Amino acid sequence: MTIDTQAPQRDRQVTTGDTLVSFSGTAGAGVNHTAADPFEPLSVGAMVDRVAAMAVEKAAHPWAFFMRSVVGGAMVAFGVLLALVVSTGVKTPGVASLLMGLAFGMSFVLILTSGMSLITADMAAGLLAVLKRTMSLGGYASLVVVGLVGNIAGAFVFVTICGAAGGPYLGAFAERAATVGAAKAGQPLSTALLLAVVCTWFLQTGMCMFFTARSDVARMAFAFYGPFAFVIGGTQHVIANVGFLGLPLLLNLFHPAAPRAGISRGFGHDGLLTNIGVTTVGNLIGGTVFVALPFWIIAQLQRGQIQTFPD
Repeated sequence: MTIDTQAPQRDRQVTTGDTLVSFSGTAGAGVNHTAADPFEPLSVGAMVDRVAAMAVEKAAHPWAFFMRSVVGGAMVAFGVLLALVVSTGVKTPGVASLLMGLAFGMSFVLILTSGMSLITADMAAGLLAVLKRTMSLGGYASLVVVGLVGNIAGAFVFVTICGAAGGPYLGAFAERAATVGAAKAGQPLSTALLLAVVCTWFLQTGMCMFFTARSDVARMAFAFYGPFAFVIGGTQHVIANVGFLGLPLLLNLFHPAAPRAGISRGFGHDGLLTNIGVTTVGNLIGGTVFVALPFWIIAQLQRGQIQTFPD
């Protein structure tokens, strides 16, 4: 996915993956700012058009999208592993959370700058495409299912390799992984659901801001903010939790002396599958109802307001 860094022009084109999508200069104009300023963010309308076009392009190439989701899931698991490494042995909760957020934050930067896929971003992007009537509800459902399966597969493969490796991931690290995983798995279902909503409210706001920015530094900062915020906030992310809950389970599977702190694999209260189901629903609500829908409404209101002005 290549993102055009130039100021929006009338009849401009944006490259998203394999597809060139043309945008009129008035399509998402909002207010006519100085077009030559490389630091002026794009309007909300232009951002909505970009994000929706990204979702349409992914849906048009399902096998490529699946592979991008597999790689994206592994990148999230990279962040999980590093977050646990840097927080192992840290006794102060706030400091441990800060270190985890700093280590985890680059995972979303990797995903967005490389053009890979994260299901929680695709949930929001796909809804914008549905609202713009460039994607059907069936296409949206397919996008969500393919992206979710691909992300889970990628994250699971990575944590399986780490679990089998053992070595530095045993001892104090394994105890830290079990503690974090048990804390996430042991929350009441209503708490996990609401924390999943908060998670994607953070994360997809950062994603949308990424697509309003023109400079590389601003894009990376916005991409970093989302995962940094949801990790230090103690929230629940479906793909991150495949790592946070799956890693202690797999360490215990390959190395029985490693603790798993009561985390189970199935649909029990502390089960990995239960957590995946609950956090998927919460992440969907957070990214669509609290991010995609408000931005779409703002874009529509801005466009309607501009149309009322005389030429």
